[in-house]
Amino acid sequence: MERRPFDLAAYAERSGGPCFVCRLVAGDPDYVHHVVHEDAAAIVFLNKYPTLGGHTLVCPKTHREQVTGDFSQAEYLELQALVWRVGEAVRRAMGAERVYVMSLGSNDANAHVHWHAAPLPPGVPLDDQQFAALDAARGVLALSEDAMAGIAARIRAELAAVG
Repeated sequence: MERRPFDLAAYAERSGGPCFVCRLVAGDPDYVHHVVHEDAAAIVFLNKYPTLGGHTLVCPKTHREQVTGDFSQAEYLELQALVWRVGEAVRRAMGAERVYVMSLGSNDANAHVHWHAAPLPPGVPLDDQQFAALDAARGVLALSEDAMAGIAARIRAELAAVG
């Protein structure tokens, strides 16, 4: 897939402003993403700057910053059940040979806790897997809005099938 350079400075500036997840949940048109799933507790959407096609984020709707410390065990396990469902839906929709699931973020930018489900397609050479596959410095996929909408629809359909 074609890649385009990733403007890390612009991303850092935007990420240091209002919480992008909270703005998305609030319906702010400046923070629109391709939403795959939304319920009372969580929102799931495509990464706007994917290095892997189908890279999806799972976020609690309430602003929380600690991956474990801001949740009761029951809340955490409920959210992890959704992370599993999304990971499975992403795997199926994208035909991935592996799905990377992790929580990334920073107190300086993107402080709202979220989990990534990033599908590695078959046939990627070992040197381009794992952290290399997620490295935006190597460029992000140049996907059109129509392509992103199609990916979101495929993941949404698989998520419904997963249950």
